[in-house]
Amino acid sequence: MGPTNPGDMLSSPTEENAEAVEKNSPAMIFLPSQSTREVLNEMIDATNNGVALTGAAATGSMGPLIGKVEIGELKDSYYFRVSLPGVSMDKREFNCVIRADGKVTIQGILTTGEQIVSNESGVFRMLTQNLGPPGPFTVSFQLPGPVNNQEVKSHLACGFLEAIVKKM
Repeated sequence: MGPTNPGDMLSSPTEENAEAVEKNSPAMIFLPSQSTREVLNEMIDATNNGVALTGAAATGSMGPLIGKVEIGELKDSYYFRVSLPGVSMDKREFNCVIRADGKVTIQGILTTGEQIVSNESGVFRMLTQNLGPPGPFTVSFQLPGPVNNQEVKSHLACGFLEAIVKKM
């Protein structure tokens, strides 16, 4: 079943939908947030093994995007936030360069998205790939104007790089 639009109201799954889900498992079901808990539970129970999404997850894009950039502006500075899920936070593997003309270049290594994952419990072959393949990446973008690249406050955590850069 595809993602719902805000305001869509779905009832419990039809026999046709339930049969299609059973035949094609695993399944992903997008559940509208306006549904009752009972309806949501019925829809989830219709799958043998799957993923159920509700609320913002059901209406948003699938999987986190690497390199999604958001830019804000104040009178004296620019703010930017870059989505970097699965990126190594090791300072030897991550680099962000902000040039005086406002060009930002971020380089690093994506450490998730692999097809085989090993840990103390064993070796797992991943069935889904929500992130890009592991390895090096580069994200570049242009801020709206020139900056003082000596006056930067930045923070890399939880899959995001956030920075405030003073304007020239």
